[in-house]
Amino acid sequence: MAAAVPRIVITSGEPAGVGPELILEIARQAWPAELVILGDSRLLASRARALGRQIGIAEFAAGTPPTESRAGRLLVADLPLPAPVVPGRLDPRNASWVVELLRQACWGCQQGTFAAMVTPPVHKGAINDAGIPFTGHTEFLAQLTGSETPVMLLVAGQLRVALQTTHLPLKAVPGAITRERVEATTRILADGLRRRFGIASPQIVVLGLNPHAGESGHLGTEELLEISPAIASLQAAGLAVTGPVPADTAFTEANLRGVDAVLAMYHDQGLPVLKHRGFGTAVNVTLGLPIIRTSVDHGTALDLAGTGRADAGSLRAAVELAIRMAVETSLRSS
Repeated sequence: MAAAVPRIVITSGEPAGVGPELILEIARQAWPAELVILGDSRLLASRARALGRQIGIAEFAAGTPPTESRAGRLLVADLPLPAPVVPGRLDPRNASWVVELLRQACWGCQQGTFAAMVTPPVHKGAINDAGIPFTGHTEFLAQLTGSETPVMLLVAGQLRVALQTTHLPLKAVPGAITRERVEATTRILADGLRRRFGIASPQIVVLGLNPHAGESGHLGTEELLEISPAIASLQAAGLAVTGPVPADTAFTEANLRGVDAVLAMYHDQGLPVLKHRGFGTAVNVTLGLPIIRTSVDHGTALDLAGTGRADAGSLRAAVELAIRMAVETSLRSS
């Protein structure tokens, strides 16, 4: 029996940013899934006219069976904007709309309407300036779904880098590195690699926090007191985990051979390497949620908004990965 066509919801992101035109760009090709855009139909239509894109817009009907998306056609679940949009110019009146997109997409995934959600960039500063507390997609979706330990995983081809801590000041990172937290993150990472990526026995490398992974305690004790005990416990439970490995040599081709994912201790320890490898085509995945969520690896690019010059490579990769993860999850649950 043929596999069902997955239905993927894509939020529009910050309306003054490049999100709407990136969506128009990926609509120029056919997809082996039904892509549903959650956003303002008028905004998408006006941006298409301004950029000379010949894209038809149809209204999404939730009760119909999903069909593969055709080139040149957008299926839109319409949510009108509160205020007019000028490309490149943030408007706090639209901040609540941006957040509502995420709520509705997440709810749709939880209810089974959608198999996965894909998120173009939002502007965290604009949302906070409007009086709405917002740290990022990862934390917000974890709160919506009641998930205690969301894990940020960045994917660039075969390189996968997860983060032990995400948006924290550097001075707060050491206090957040505990045996319990490293264990919890690594277990979620391993489970996500199995369930979402189909890797039966994932091989995970855990980085140290300090230079030279602490150099036996001479350059810091987090490795001895927190990270190594966590790794020993995970190994005793049968997980294929090694480390702590010094970050300065972990990403060489030889050391990455056979590795399915690297767990970095903080944001700028792992992400510069990954973005050097695949900036513009990398994908942000949130593990530890009951839903599938992928995202682009870049920001709103306000300076490019409305010009038609923004590269849709990362959004295209995020949609491709969401489809693969949805199919893999469906196969494993059937």
